[in-house]
Amino acid sequence: MIEIDGLKKKYKDFELNISMNVKEGTVTGLIGKNGAGKSTTIKAILGLIMPDEGTVKVMGDEPGKNMEKIGVAFSDSGMSMYFNINDVICIMRSMYEEFEEEKFREKCKKLELPFDKLIKDFSSGMKAKLKVLLAISHKAKLLVLDEPTTGLDVLARNEVMDMLREYLEEDNSRSILISSHISTDLEGLCDDIYMIDKGKIVLHEDTDVLLGKYGVLKMSEKEFEELDKQYVTASKKDNLNVTCLTDEKQYYIDNFPNIVVENSRLDDIIVLTLGGN
Repeated sequence: MIEIDGLKKKYKDFELNISMNVKEGTVTGLIGKNGAGKSTTIKAILGLIMPDEGTVKVMGDEPGKNMEKIGVAFSDSGMSMYFNINDVICIMRSMYEEFEEEKFREKCKKLELPFDKLIKDFSSGMKAKLKVLLAISHKAKLLVLDEPTTGLDVLARNEVMDMLREYLEEDNSRSILISSHISTDLEGLCDDIYMIDKGKIVLHEDTDVLLGKYGVLKMSEKEFEELDKQYVTASKKDNLNVTCLTDEKQYYIDNFPNIVVENSRLDDIIVLTLGGN
C-alpha cells in the first residue's frame, strides 16, 4: 500500500530520513514525540510536501494520485466550521463517486451527530467522530489518520476505534496508517509499529512481538552492573534503581531470578526507547 524508500526532507532545524512500508491488509502505527516527524511523513505520503531525496509510492503510484481510494483524517483540520452535516453530504456527494450517503447518514444518527448544527458548535468528540466517519465513507482502500483521537475521552475514543475495526472487517484488503501518542489505541488495533525520533525510525516491530517477547527489567544498580546486557535495548536510572527494556524477556526470567521481569506495554517501550540510554 505505502512504500517509502530513503525519504529525506530537510528543513532549517530538522531533517526527516526514513524508510517504511504499510502492507495491504494491515494496520501500521507511527509513534513518536511531538516534532519527531510523524506529520511530515504523512504529508509526504499525501503529496502535500515534496521530498528532497528518496521515493514514496502509494498503491503503486506517486503521492497525490488515487485520492478517491484514500481516506484522510487530521486532528487539526477538516471541513469548514461553518458547514453543517447536510452541507458536508452535498460536498462528499460531488467529490466521491462511491460516497455511501445512506450508510453515512445512518452512522451519523447512531453516533448522535446532529445534521443541522454548525460543526463549530460540535464538541471535540463529535468533530473527531465526524472526521473519521468521512474518511471511511467512500470505500477507501487506505486510511491515513494523524492523531485522530487527540483530546477525546475514553468513550469517544472507543467509538472511533470501533468505527475503524468495522471498516477493516468489511474488506480484509484495506490498510490503515495511524499516528497517535495514545498507546492503548495502537495496542488494540495495529499489526506493527514504527517509532520515529528526530526524523529517523528507531524501532520497527510487530505489535505481538512488542507485547510478547519484550519486557521491562527492574533492579538495583549493583544488579545492573552484574547483568548480562546482550538483550538489553535501553536502560534508565532512577535514584538507586535501574529500569531496562529487553527484546528477550524469557532469557532474563530463566537466568536472573532475583530481578523483577514485567510484561512490557507500549508506553514502557516508548519511555525507555526515547528517554533512556
